[in-house]
Amino acid sequence: MSDERRHLVRAGKAPSQTLSHPLNDNSEIEYEMLSRIAGMQRIGVNRTKIPPGKESFIYHSHETEEEFIYVISGRGILEADDTQTEIGPGDFIGFPTPSVAHLVRNPYDEDLVCLMGGENKEAEVADFLEGR
Repeated sequence: MSDERRHLVRAGKAPSQTLSHPLNDNSEIEYEMLSRIAGMQRIGVNRTKIPPGKESFIYHSHETEEEFIYVISGRGILEADDTQTEIGPGDFIGFPTPSVAHLVRNPYDEDLVCLMGGENKEAEVADFLEGR
């Protein structure tokens, strides 16, 4: 970020990456690590895009790190604690610890764009539930 302050991340200037969870063949997220680019270390904030027909990660829960999702655009299905709920623009989902198991799916025809993030502690315990 040449002449900009490190704490400012301009729209469209963050490099994007694609991630798939190795235990979920339907997982695909394109993301921008906004908080890392801004120099933050204790909390992660990512702009994420889940394409149509894809899922966030694997159905999982966290023991020590709180996590959140804020929907910017599009629609999705939040699977949390064995319940399915449609989510859309302006919806905020928080997962205090220990969290319920959760996953976000996008069964719709447009991208689901969210801010996702949470704490970054030295150690975390997460449970992955395969076969969902």
